[in-house]
Amino acid sequence: MNAKELKAKSTVELKQEIKDLLRAQFSLRMQLSTQQTNKSHELRKTRRDIARVRTVMWEQKLSAGN
Repeated sequence: MNAKELKAKSTVELKQEIKDLLRAQFSLRMQLSTQQTNKSHELRKTRRDIARVRTVMWEQKLSAGN
């Protein structure tokens, strides 16, 4: 996922995307804590994707205000 793809999405789609990413992050945390997976890099990737979506949402909010 990159910022170009996210900027093309609407606010509703971005909210759904962040909801899905937060669920995925929770699932990964639970899997790591119960040692069901060893893909710790996926957690980092998910955190960065969440930050990326939130940044795009913030940019859209600022541009709508001006």
